[in-house]
Amino acid sequence: MNFKIEFATKWSDFDPNRHMRHTAYNDYAAEVRVRFFAAHNFSIEEFTKHNIGPILFTEETSFRKEIHLGENISVNLKLSGISENNERWKLVHEVFNEAGKLSAKIKVYGAWIDLTKRKLTVPPKETQSLFLSVEKTEDFEIISL
Repeated sequence: MNFKIEFATKWSDFDPNRHMRHTAYNDYAAEVRVRFFAAHNFSIEEFTKHNIGPILFTEETSFRKEIHLGENISVNLKLSGISENNERWKLVHEVFNEAGKLSAKIKVYGAWIDLTKRKLTVPPKETQSLFLSVEKTEDFEIISL
């Protein structure tokens, strides 16, 4: 399944050069992750119920084409890696400009944290199907821990 969200950009996303500021790309990718989790029955309320949250170890952004002031964008999510019990995951976001050209690629490596113990944790069984239907990248891997 292809998971993609379209956004109308806003004034605060842009820098004095009239193109999207570098951190705005990552903000939109984070929004897509939260919306993906919610669309798959794991909303912020579910995070709270289970006392866990997603964290990132790495976030790598490569820029391809500018996004200009006033352009709409779309951002997708693909799975590039998962561990056996969904403890860790790698996701790729592609950001497209209004013309549909790839503008940036964002790779994130994340896990789940127990919000009380402040330690990594195995997510609850409700997350087992979370990534099953997600489109996988060509270099998809099983993450060994």
